[in-house]
Amino acid sequence: MSVSAVAADRSVCAPLPVLGRDVLVPLVTGGEVDYAALDYAASAPALQRVWDDVAAYAPYYGSVHRGAGYLSQLSTDLFENSRRTIAEFLGCRADDQVVLTRSTTDSLNLLAAVLPQHTQVFVFETEHHASLLPWEQRADLTVTYLNAPRTPEQAVATVERALADREPCSASGDSAKSGGGAQRSGPALVCVTGASNVTGELWPVRELAAAAHAHGARIVLDAAQLAPHHPVDVAELDVDWVAFSGHKLYAPFGAGVLAGRADWLQDADPYLAGGGASRTVSRRTDGGVDVEWHTTAARHEAGSPNVIGAYAIASACKALTEAGFDTLVAREQELIARVRAGLAEVPEVRVLSLFGDDAPRVGVLSFVVDGWNSSHFAAALSAEYGIGVRDGLFCAHPLVRTLLGTDPQEPGECGAPDAAPDESPQPSAGGTPALNAIRVSFGAGTPDEHVDRFLRAVKELVSDGARWNYRTENGRCVPAEA
Repeated sequence: MSVSAVAADRSVCAPLPVLGRDVLVPLVTGGEVDYAALDYAASAPALQRVWDDVAAYAPYYGSVHRGAGYLSQLSTDLFENSRRTIAEFLGCRADDQVVLTRSTTDSLNLLAAVLPQHTQVFVFETEHHASLLPWEQRADLTVTYLNAPRTPEQAVATVERALADREPCSASGDSAKSGGGAQRSGPALVCVTGASNVTGELWPVRELAAAAHAHGARIVLDAAQLAPHHPVDVAELDVDWVAFSGHKLYAPFGAGVLAGRADWLQDADPYLAGGGASRTVSRRTDGGVDVEWHTTAARHEAGSPNVIGAYAIASACKALTEAGFDTLVAREQELIARVRAGLAEVPEVRVLSLFGDDAPRVGVLSFVVDGWNSSHFAAALSAEYGIGVRDGLFCAHPLVRTLLGTDPQEPGECGAPDAAPDESPQPSAGGTPALNAIRVSFGAGTPDEHVDRFLRAVKELVSDGARWNYRTENGRCVPAEA
């Protein structure tokens, strides 16, 4: 039986069918193999259920909130019902708003835009760039970056200490960035991930929320890596907002979500100005215009809504709920245990972790291999075994540098170095070190065979080396021509 036939036979082990499970890719060594998608943390494949639902709706697509025709009315109902489905999936409170965005990045930039003036934001350096960087775009916010904790308890203690040490007011009245000057009084916001996109480790969200609220602060949860793997209940976790992306949740159709408290959303100017966000617009006698903005989620949803993206997320929410997170989590934990045990058999492999080997985690693991540049290793996994993983710094540069034992403030190149691809990271021609790791990630659509093939490939590459020659092209390792 061929490798692809074995994969098809064992794909029934995946709880939820996904698109791409039968796609064949060429190998540089000859032949084809079904593609092993082990890069769920970047973008999970679409659930077959999501694709089928979107395809069934597509002929009925129409304008949302704009038209009197049948298809427009149907599309509007579908869009708003999707919003309600997402709210139920997240366990939102009765007065929470669900704003439909483009992604987690868009959601957190939206939240940054609506924060009251002089809000003090506290964010760990371990965050994905989507939740690390948006706050810097406003000069009137104070951003305090917290060092990487090494235990969940230390994370909570760090937040408690930072909030307790807040300066009540500065003499000059000017806000200041972390690292210099006193801070101005204002609201406080803590931003934290639910599951690391680098290590997969779960963060103590409920405890962090309690710490934030005890000090009068609010908290936003980046659930991009948590929501596809674990139930997220806004009310139970007691977070003020949650953000996630459809493309992580098996619904890659360009939509995201920001859900939570409505007051700051209602009080702020619209994130984007335009049709849909406005209720009425009228000319003034002085030549200008007066605008009355919506107070609902529509206030921050200007433009034609992405009804297909919203419906896709709602479809994925239903599929995950119906499959049962208890079943999904139990099966994923089996895969995690198998991957960790397999990697532990290879002494040259070092798995990256903040909280230690016993920390609970989702199906995301990053590692480095002694004697290998990570880009070369990832290229060989793809070209010789048909396995797709991610290499680099995973849009979490300070965290990966900390885990690799380098200075988090040190600049570094993400990708393959200019040195020979089979060497460990070395300074490139410009003197900048290449800092990278390998990330394997999986979920509800991953068949057992993909995990088994990955572990076999790691062991063979480490023991026997690559069977093909590779070169560096545009910062990446690629197979050299035969």
